[in-house]
Amino acid sequence: MHRTHNFSAGPAALPTEVLQQAAEEMLDYQSSGMSVMEMSHRSSIFVDIAARAEADLRELMGISDDYHVLFLQGGATGQFAGIPLNLTAPGDTMDFIDTGAWSKKAIKEAGKYCQVNVAASSSDSNYDHIPDPSSWQLSADAKLLHICSNETIGGVQFKDFPESSSTLVADMSSDILSRPVDVNRFGLIYAGAQKNIGPAGLTVIIVRKDLCGKARTETPTFLDYAVQADADSMSNTPPTYGWYLAGLVFAWAKAQGGLQAIAEQNAAKAKLLYDAIDGSNFYTAPVHEAVRSAMNVPFTLADAELDKAFLSGAEARGLFNLKGHRSVGGMRASIYNAVPMAAVESLVSFMSEFENEHG
Repeated sequence: MHRTHNFSAGPAALPTEVLQQAAEEMLDYQSSGMSVMEMSHRSSIFVDIAARAEADLRELMGISDDYHVLFLQGGATGQFAGIPLNLTAPGDTMDFIDTGAWSKKAIKEAGKYCQVNVAASSSDSNYDHIPDPSSWQLSADAKLLHICSNETIGGVQFKDFPESSSTLVADMSSDILSRPVDVNRFGLIYAGAQKNIGPAGLTVIIVRKDLCGKARTETPTFLDYAVQADADSMSNTPPTYGWYLAGLVFAWAKAQGGLQAIAEQNAAKAKLLYDAIDGSNFYTAPVHEAVRSAMNVPFTLADAELDKAFLSGAEARGLFNLKGHRSVGGMRASIYNAVPMAAVESLVSFMSEFENEHG
């Protein structure tokens, strides 16, 4: 079997064991004579798949019964509108900490539905840091404080989460399940699945129950958290196969020893890569060290003219999807849970060889 080392930012690498199990079950899931993607979402078999996935996610993240866990569609982007429609009234204020491209998109969308206050932003330095909380200009009457826990494009990550008198909301699309998180500090956590959970098309929402049931009348029914919670995320046909694959990933994560063990593996991978960058005169990481992401590692070469040669050489070594986002340039290695240490070791080895040849 030929498998490359996949550093894609999303859709991203999935655990090989999960893909193998899905392949084995593709045509005949547990002697049903059907693939999961052919089943009715109302069938007892699929209802069991869905319930087990939710139970495993609750166990992994320590999610209490005070929260609904929803498996919906529309990506994290859909929740840029869903959150203000469900959790604010017209005229209410949402505070935002603008730390990158995804924060910026969330701010723009929320501005259609409520008052937006950008309490802090690092845009003037091309999002290379998180502004110190002491400098944040929070609103006295804000309903929500929104952060993006990890900016996939810029590689900036909150290492701890802010205290706030308003309800904390987090887009965790690119670092959910990568480390333990105290869910009780948040009113709502949301994440597109295509980085650490499963395939694109599924969105996971963890929302405190007391925040639900207050959606505006103009809220699309499929975005109404109370409606979806009452229907067990099945008020319309859910992304069944993505939900099933997410369940396999949750089971895999448990088998790794849970989120603490996964966090230790991720820290080791990130350290190896950042040490290689910092120990070089050829590569540079543009993000302040204190907030460097353990998931998405952008870096630039000493000479941008060598970028194409670097990417070509990397692919010849089986290292794929390393091109950086156009807003940052250079390279970006996304080293999510499913990316093994061997992939990072291979990348670091190639980087050293390339520097020796071109530095």
